[in-house]
Amino acid sequence: MKKSLTPNNFGKIYLIDECPKIKIKDFVKKYKEEMKKLLIESELKAMGENIELTTSKTNYNGLRFWFKCPICHKRAGVLYKYPLNNQIGCRKCLNLDYRKHRYKGMAEELAK
Repeated sequence: MKKSLTPNNFGKIYLIDECPKIKIKDFVKKYKEEMKKLLIESELKAMGENIELTTSKTNYNGLRFWFKCPICHKRAGVLYKYPLNNQIGCRKCLNLDYRKHRYKGMAEELAK
């Protein structure tokens, strides 16, 4: 039985070693610094507003990315959109609290 030809079959079987290759790891390594620089210099459009990015160094000479709060200009891992006026900011600027903290102490008050 004769093997049928495929679009990439030119009659010779090539070995992997004979073909040029590019690994995603090498590509990212080569352009990582350039991508980081472009990302930091750009502003993100998030929830309808331009948000700046900033970085900090990690213990192993890496970079950690942060949002820059539009209100206090401090770095934040999470930004929120306040439901009443659609203002974007960090938890502290928008005076937001966690549900767990909000009800803390209520059981103690009822027990008295």
